[in-house]
Amino acid sequence: MVFCGVDPNRRQSRELEKKITAWMKDYKKAIKILLLGAGESGKTTIIKQMKILHISGFSPEEKREKAQDIRNNIMEGITTLTRNLDELNIELEQEENQEAKDYILSIDPENFNFPEEFYVYTMQLWSDAGIQEVYSQQHRFQLIDCAKYFLDKVDVVKQPDYEPTIQDILHSRRRTTDIQKIEFEVKVPKKYGGGSLNFWMYDVGGQRGERKKWIQVFDGIQAVLFLVSTSCFDLVIREDEETNRLQESINIFRSMWNSRFLKYSGFIVFLNKQDILKEKVTHGRTRIAEYFPEYNNYKLLSKDRDSQENEEYLRARCFIRDKFIDISKQVVKREGRRLAPGLQPQDDWPARECYCHFTTATDTNNVRIVFEDVHNMIIMWNLSEIGVNVS
Repeated sequence: MVFCGVDPNRRQSRELEKKITAWMKDYKKAIKILLLGAGESGKTTIIKQMKILHISGFSPEEKREKAQDIRNNIMEGITTLTRNLDELNIELEQEENQEAKDYILSIDPENFNFPEEFYVYTMQLWSDAGIQEVYSQQHRFQLIDCAKYFLDKVDVVKQPDYEPTIQDILHSRRRTTDIQKIEFEVKVPKKYGGGSLNFWMYDVGGQRGERKKWIQVFDGIQAVLFLVSTSCFDLVIREDEETNRLQESINIFRSMWNSRFLKYSGFIVFLNKQDILKEKVTHGRTRIAEYFPEYNNYKLLSKDRDSQENEEYLRARCFIRDKFIDISKQVVKREGRRLAPGLQPQDDWPARECYCHFTTATDTNNVRIVFEDVHNMIIMWNLSEIGVNVS
């Protein structure tokens, strides 16, 4: 370990070594990380990635459960698209697909056993130009992100012996309605002392009805990973069908950044779903300025330019990033309150920084690299608290 700025005085050096030894002893206790963000931002996908990267992956039983989730995702996707044919006044191109439409719209999802005809009718509709036109207008209604991924794989999923791949599992969607916890161990780099660290990562539901549960896991949180679905700038939330999803994420982040329960927690923002954002922006289906007019005046800084990337995509992702950084730069003042005579007011909140990463939660390599940065950052935060500079 190499420490910068350490007084060469032997006595002080011994005291410092004692501090480090005590810190490493405490550090063997679990580091608590909380995943926060609006619904469908990718929190549960990060949990899945931790299982892949730091545990043994998924058991046969878990794979069977995910296979059922995937079938449900296909049903939800094709039902949503079919229902919106009439909502958007779009006709099927092939008249013979009317029978398939009627079948899909008649499905009762309760105890549905996915017979062969379901898959046949689903593939017929998905290949129809009318349904594809509905899909191209998905910003006008609620459609799960994984719809296309699984509708393109119906002929595989329908097989009786179907076993989902890792990518299938990462793309699968199931609404989180409770607090999930995952425990895993990560090796500590030798320059930070070696050994390993135990992590406890908590995932909580992002829908409005689930957020009242968040406070249950605020105690002792060292780091908040706040996930943002960057591709949702043109969508509204499911809860009220009015509030812009990206604006909802911004509002939640502001609330969490200002929360007195998290004022000593480090904040790291995962600007997620970069693959979907890039596809939307580069194909020009919708423009951020239609939903955030200030985007028209946003200038891309030279440090954010990349000759290998589409400039409009870079502008979009950096514009969204800066929305969160701007909040983190605001000084959080203590709440005004009366004090008893002789008591001094408490200091303002500690100075904090917010670190942002562009992520695609379904990309295991991307998540691995980003989490290594997060891991190192948490180590440095803890060493900084005991007055140690590490280089």
